[in-house]
Amino acid sequence: MSMLTEDMFCSSILLKNKIINYGVVFVDKIDLGIIEMLSKNSRTSFMEVARKLKVSESTIRKRVSHLERDGVIKKYSLIVDTNKIGYENTALVGVDVVPEKYLEVGKKLAEFDEIKYAASTTGDHMFMLEILAKNSDELRAISDKLKRIDGVTRICPAIIKDTLKGSL
Repeated sequence: MSMLTEDMFCSSILLKNKIINYGVVFVDKIDLGIIEMLSKNSRTSFMEVARKLKVSESTIRKRVSHLERDGVIKKYSLIVDTNKIGYENTALVGVDVVPEKYLEVGKKLAEFDEIKYAASTTGDHMFMLEILAKNSDELRAISDKLKRIDGVTRICPAIIKDTLKGSL
């Protein structure tokens, strides 16, 4: 029985000190520190990240570049207090559909401007949506539009009262 050597990787690739295995990028403590700090505030300067992690700024710059290239960091975003810009209602909406229309309904949901987040799921509902509405009347109108999509059998809206942790 032969030993596995670096040049014999068939399911893994060694790439610039990171092992990529079936699409999974293995990260070290520095990468995790970068991810944690930028997740809390994506505007944190590389210099500040470097200082906290006790490495050089160029190390952080290179690591972030690799994390972006490898798809670990997909994008940078901001969190908006939607109440302050006129959206009184945020709702999580479960959507059930007949199986034959699953893909068709998914495509139609992605076209709604009012839907800020949509995911296909397992569990109680086939799709979960995040919807922003200026008021109850607008939320009702959006719900009615969802019900009229061919293949939708049921929608289950839940209005978010308070966010206790995190954001969508």
